[in-house]
Amino acid sequence: MSIYQSTPPTLWSGRKAESLQYWHQAVRCLDSLDLPGESTDKKLAILGYAGEEGVKRNQGRIGTAQGPKAIRKMMGPMAYHLPKALKIYDLGDVLTEGDGMEASHDLIYQTIKGLLSNKAFPVILGGGHDLAYPHGKAVMEHCLSKGEKLGIINLDAHFDIRPKVDGKGHSGSPFLELATSFPKNFEYLCLGIQSAANPPELFEKANQLHVQWMEMEEFTMDNWPQIKDHLDTFCQSINKIYLSIDLDGFSSSVAPGVSAPSPWGFSPELIAKVLEWIAQSGKLISLDVVELNPKYDQDNSTSKLAARCIEYTLRKLLIG
Repeated sequence: MSIYQSTPPTLWSGRKAESLQYWHQAVRCLDSLDLPGESTDKKLAILGYAGEEGVKRNQGRIGTAQGPKAIRKMMGPMAYHLPKALKIYDLGDVLTEGDGMEASHDLIYQTIKGLLSNKAFPVILGGGHDLAYPHGKAVMEHCLSKGEKLGIINLDAHFDIRPKVDGKGHSGSPFLELATSFPKNFEYLCLGIQSAANPPELFEKANQLHVQWMEMEEFTMDNWPQIKDHLDTFCQSINKIYLSIDLDGFSSSVAPGVSAPSPWGFSPELIAKVLEWIAQSGKLISLDVVELNPKYDQDNSTSKLAARCIEYTLRKLLIG
């Protein structure tokens, strides 16, 4: 079994239009993980991680392997407002064979490093949050090679700094793995932390790793001025931002289709303000959306939310 699968062009569908009006018209599906040699400084590369082994190891609900497909289905019919000259490529999915998550991670890491070297903006669709380790590793190494300092912003209910299990990573360990791999360069801000989902030892570990965070009680629309100050302070000393959006940080009233749902989570309205701030900082270099579990979704609401988060971030990034 190959751990790579191209995306059928028919997966991107929507209303017909004579001119470029919808996302499905703008996306070009490739048959490999290599970008074409077209000369353009503006290109997006969509890559799916159809994996759930990390979620399984972390005792989460199985079903995230179908996440990338569901997000694409919701993105296709969306109105297209990005520059018409922009090239958007769908590279397909990296799969996991059996419990071979590490092989998937290696391929994701190599692919993202190549995308960044080719001046493409990676948009990675999950899949479990273990994706953040190969994704973050690739972005970190790319930034270090240019003498730049990377900051990681994670919108999430969880720190995801749990230790490995039997020496193996999982969806709850990616940021600990990054901290271990890059101890002198680990800058991490997590917004939306829920105390009920993180035992005291994880708060202790977060302090040891000099993690910055805001808890759910503070991470509210009414508290936007303080949130903005926190973002300003965090980003003053970094050159680039890797953004990870974990859908289980949203309230399950708007995002029921996730691996670890919670009725107490952040709102789409607040996240829109955060996404706009990050996009307009001029420092965003890469993005992923993780933990979508279509098996438990209702009326595709979580898949649509994931698609909207991506579209909104890119629109604010590219046209303001």
